[in-house]
This record gives sequence, structure tokens and C-alpha cells, in this order.
Amino acid sequence: MKITIIGAGIGGLTTAIALKQKGFEIEIFESTPIFKKAGSGINLAINAMQIYKKLGLSDTIFEAGSLTNAVNITDEKLNPISAMELKHFEEKYKVQSVAIHRATLHQILLDQLADVPIHLNKKVKALQQFEKEIELDFEDGTSHKATILIGADGIHSVIRKSIFDNTRIRKAKQICWRGITKIELPKKYQTELNEPWGKGKRFGFVAIGKNEYYWYALANYKNNYEEEFQNIDLVDFYSDFHPIVPKIINSTPKENLLTNEMLDLKPISSWHKKNICLLGDSAHATTPNLGQGACQAIESSMVLANCLAKHKSTEKAFLEFQKIRRKKAVEIVNTSWQLGKIAHLENSLLIKLRNFFLSKTPKKMASKQSERMFKIDE
Repeated sequence: MKITIIGAGIGGLTTAIALKQKGFEIEIFESTPIFKKAGSGINLAINAMQIYKKLGLSDTIFEAGSLTNAVNITDEKLNPISAMELKHFEEKYKVQSVAIHRATLHQILLDQLADVPIHLNKKVKALQQFEKEIELDFEDGTSHKATILIGADGIHSVIRKSIFDNTRIRKAKQICWRGITKIELPKKYQTELNEPWGKGKRFGFVAIGKNEYYWYALANYKNNYEEEFQNIDLVDFYSDFHPIVPKIINSTPKENLLTNEMLDLKPISSWHKKNICLLGDSAHATTPNLGQGACQAIESSMVLANCLAKHKSTEKAFLEFQKIRRKKAVEIVNTSWQLGKIAHLENSLLIKLRNFFLSKTPKKMASKQSERMFKIDE
């Protein structure tokens, strides 16, 4: 059985590997003309690393990245508010969380698909779905016929828009800057993800290698982020944070900076139609506040491969896939959206109350919430 995947991001490639290991023939079409070494990192949480262990890739990924054994929420001066130690989950699931350069992870996945056709510069222009066949037309004038199609083409998915007309992308009214830099910081930061929260803005940083850090910075905007932050000096903008924060920003080459608006996909009721199924951000794009966007796509890859291997009927496979995965994915989307609002409070009194209640949250309660996130759907 041949399966066509649209999108060669983390979700699409991981799905291709899972399907290949189940004996399926795969073909991938990607809109970008060339894979770029983007200035972005990714934190592969316990749930994602469980999937990569099942796929036989966890050791390779671990060696290429950096261990993250704690996630800390702090105030803007790096004073602790809430801390999550990962030792319990590491012992329970026999994997460790890894932060890694996104391009490095991407190459590891590509290396597993050396014998799989991956066509670049193939942006879908139109799609026609028939009873047993799908016809794709690309913007370069070429076309392709598929019997089973997986749309892993991101939050602005052309595949999703082709089969559903009632979906809505939501704006969180936050801007995000991301970067990667080489800098020497105190040793404790080599294995921690720290996220200081300020007034209407926050910052996060995590090691992805020895003295190499991935960082992200987010801030509220009112109407138009491009106008409001047109001439922003990030070092100055975060000068009220702990000195480490502007130091990290200042050490980052400008060509390593990325800027994005924070968006998500309002949860949709169905992820599939006949012989087409959506995966990852195409189905359940989330804001990055829980660090679970790619992790949820990675989880879905294994479940989808298992369902397609189990059922002769593609529609039954897609139905079971959605039944297994949708509840958790939607919970992640909604929780992340709410957390983003809480993290970006601007009222000083509300910020003090938030920090107080977060610091007093019982560890058992926090651990239970993390358990729901790290336990994979099967």
C-alpha cells in the first residue's frame, strides 16, 4: 500500500519513518525549495522521546542534543516560582527529555528516509478527492495521484482547507522571537529549561549542546505586531530581566533570529475525510506554551502507523486514530492557550497573585498534570 505525505516537517518525517517500519511504501511532497538550517531549537519532552525510542532513534537524538532534566518557571529576575523535576518520569518511562537544534533533528529523520522519494518545491495548489483516489495539482504545474493522503502541511494546511471549510486560526496577540547562540553560562543551566515571566512578556532558554543555547522571547501586542515592534531593540526591551537574559540576546547573531506571530487552530471536530487524514499542526496546531506542538505530532505518527497497519479499511484506521488521539491533543491546545494568557498578565497585582498561587501549587497536583502530558496514547 502506497501512502502520500504532504509536508516534510518533524511530524511528516516521523510519520514516514513509522509507516516505513510497518512495511508501507511512502512518497513525500514538501513545499519548500530547500531545507534551511533555521535558527530554532526544539525540546523533545518525555512523551516524544518514548516514540523515538520505539522507532530506534532515541540514542542518536540524545547524542546529538542536550539533556533537559528540569523545567523552571521563574520571575523576571530568575527567582523560582515553580519547578518540575523530570527524574520521576525519566525512571518511569526509561527515556530522558532532550533539547536539540531543529535542523539537527530534521537531518536525523531524513537519514532514516534515504530510500524514500522526497520531492521539494511542491506546493499544493488544488486538491480533488474522489471515492478511491486523490488528485493533487502543484503550483509548478505538475500533478500527482494518491490513494491515501496524509496532510502534515502545518497550521496553514492547504489539505485541511481543501476538505473542511469551517476551520479558524486564532491569534494569541503575542509575538515570538527565537534564536540560537553560543555562550558560556553557569553550569546549572546546561541541563535546565528556564522560563522567566515578566510583565506582559517572558523569555525562555535551554541548552541544545555544550555552551550552545536555544532561546525564545514573547511579548503582548495590541493591534499590529509588525508596526508596534518594528524598530525593537530586544536587549533594551528585556533589560528589566536578569542580566543573563539581555546577555543571551546580545550574543546572538542577527541571522540566527526568527520572528513569528503566535497562532493556534481552534479545535476541529474531525481530522479525516474518506482517504485523507490530517496530522500534527494541520489537525491540532497549538501555541508553544507547553512545548508540545511537535511532540503531539510525533505521538500521532506512531498511532497513525499502528492504525493503518491494523485495519484493511483506511477510513476505519483514520477513525480509530482520531478516537485515540483527539482528546489529548485538544486538551493540550486549550491548556496551552490558557497558559499563554496567564503567563502574559500585565496587571502588577494579578502577577503577584499568580506567582504566589503557582509557588504554592502542591507538587502532587503538578506531577499529575505532567503525567497526563507524558503518558503516550496507544
